[in-house]
Amino acid sequence: MELERVVKPEQDQRLVGLLAVLGSQSSVNLGAAFAKSLFLVISPAGVTCLRVTFAALLLVALRAPWKRVPPPSTRPALLLYGAMLAAMNLAIYQAFQRIPIGIAVGIEVTGPLAIVLLSSRRPRDFLWLLVVALGLALLLPLHVKDRLNPLGIAFALAAASAWALYIVAGKRVAASLGANAVTWGMIVAALLVAPLGAAVLNFGQLRPWQLGTALAVGLLSSAVPYSLEMEAMKRLSARVFSILLSAAPAIAAFAGFLVLGERLTWLQWGAMLCIMAASAGSALTAPVTPPPPTLEA
Repeated sequence: MELERVVKPEQDQRLVGLLAVLGSQSSVNLGAAFAKSLFLVISPAGVTCLRVTFAALLLVALRAPWKRVPPPSTRPALLLYGAMLAAMNLAIYQAFQRIPIGIAVGIEVTGPLAIVLLSSRRPRDFLWLLVVALGLALLLPLHVKDRLNPLGIAFALAAASAWALYIVAGKRVAASLGANAVTWGMIVAALLVAPLGAAVLNFGQLRPWQLGTALAVGLLSSAVPYSLEMEAMKRLSARVFSILLSAAPAIAAFAGFLVLGERLTWLQWGAMLCIMAASAGSALTAPVTPPPPTLEA
């Protein structure tokens, strides 16, 4: 009886953590789909600027980061961290304009996955690298029937590279700023994209519904998933957390279908399954370490 009392709360905590991760991923990718719906009236660069600015304001309101100001020794890493966050958003939104969201996210997650696999010395991880390479090869614009925009693939790969550097810089920033690292990174990103926003946006012609949608994108893509991931990481091991995140491309594809009517071919689904399998497989066999910041675009 006593054992049941101990086990059941632990199971409840895991269930809450599982739902929090799924909720976070659903929120991020619904935000991406709504952002893409704005591309007909606002350029991807303009949507990026609005999204990053609103996200920074929401996170500032949520986290009150001024209570923990970055020390001088951390500021160079924070600048790189924020710059990569800005670059990741700019690149992935350019990719979204040209290829389906699910595929763009599938390519993007190879960035953090590459860090894990390339830093490993375990022979089995070379197998996962081959699986990732197979998935990417299936997405290359070599097949007439399933042809994808080459520039869209290039932007998604750029977003993957930016995400990888974002994580590398984020480890040092997180050590100094803790939970406020993402908030300060988003503030830096907003300051960096502000000149671009001033150049590409005609604020006098923006309609209230456009600004409302951009605010919703910032909320869905940053404040909501950030809060949910914090709750999930309290309840789940780093390994389980990482395995659950491997479902991101599938959730993104579903959001693209639900909001935008995007459909993937069987070959494209096969490519994404290769990347997801490699991500889950590497998480299953990786040493237990705290999960890195995961606030993707």
